[in-house]
Amino acid sequence: MSTLSRINHADINAFLVYLASVRGMSAHTVRNYGVDLAQFLNHLSDAGQADLFPDQVTHIMIRSFMAELDAKGSSRQTIARKIAALRSFYKYLQRQGRVAGNPARVIHTPKLEKKIPTFLTIPMMEKLLSAPNCGAFTGSRDKAILELIYSAGLRSFELVGLDHDDLDLDRRLLRLKGKGMKERINPMGRFAVQALEDYLAHKTIHPDRARFDTKAVFLNFRGQRLTTRSVRRMLSHYASLAGLPDDVSPHTLRHSFATHLLQRGADLRVVQELLGHENISTTQIYTHITANEMQRIYLESHPRADEPLDAEIQISAESAIAPLAAKTA
Repeated sequence: MSTLSRINHADINAFLVYLASVRGMSAHTVRNYGVDLAQFLNHLSDAGQADLFPDQVTHIMIRSFMAELDAKGSSRQTIARKIAALRSFYKYLQRQGRVAGNPARVIHTPKLEKKIPTFLTIPMMEKLLSAPNCGAFTGSRDKAILELIYSAGLRSFELVGLDHDDLDLDRRLLRLKGKGMKERINPMGRFAVQALEDYLAHKTIHPDRARFDTKAVFLNFRGQRLTTRSVRRMLSHYASLAGLPDDVSPHTLRHSFATHLLQRGADLRVVQELLGHENISTTQIYTHITANEMQRIYLESHPRADEPLDAEIQISAESAIAPLAAKTA
């Protein structure tokens, strides 16, 4: 892993190996934790305190690091992640008997604002799904990717990590490796299955199939496993073709998946399982998005609720997609 080789500290390197091999964290998370710890070590070095790391670090030193980040304009989310990295690092060192206490434990995490996730409306989703040209290998692959993310609510790293053994097309099931390498089984719809079958058929007749990675489902033009960066770039391209904002991301499709399920009456606990959320509170943010739809159904259905609310007090989740709608107008 390239990140490990760039960090010249035995304790940090050992911790990152532990995160990857024992905790099963994604390469992206391991890389971020490595950067966070390296930045803290650099902060100590600038203050002439590098020789105190990690055994003699105090919570005052960590507070100084947080103050420096705040002064540089780092976001609350960034600062919270660095605190989490330090807490986890020192917890690991405690278990190894390297330190007596955890100086990051007393550091308060800044309160984070819960942002309402943006999503695409169903007509917008239909435009996006119709954008790829399925007649060629790349187009059939891209169609399968778009259909699958939307059909099963995948994270981008879950998508690119799919192996052929994870597919059960007959029963329309996927085996996914989520955060912390936790496995779950998700269903997929018939449109996603059809798109996958078309793509796999293109793979079997491709003239360069002899050099293809035989394990990975989704491949790049060199026949190797696709990367999350390539997926984001591909999605931005098709969003532009469909007349949608070019900042549509794989997570936008995942948000759309969850929102459309809840709008059509899916149980929140079921959506939680499908998304692979450990805590129900993470999934509950989607209930804010669907509040407007619930109010519409209530006003249309309840015999004594046929008078619409005043405009200024109506529950409106449409504001969550107003930026997207404005860009596509």
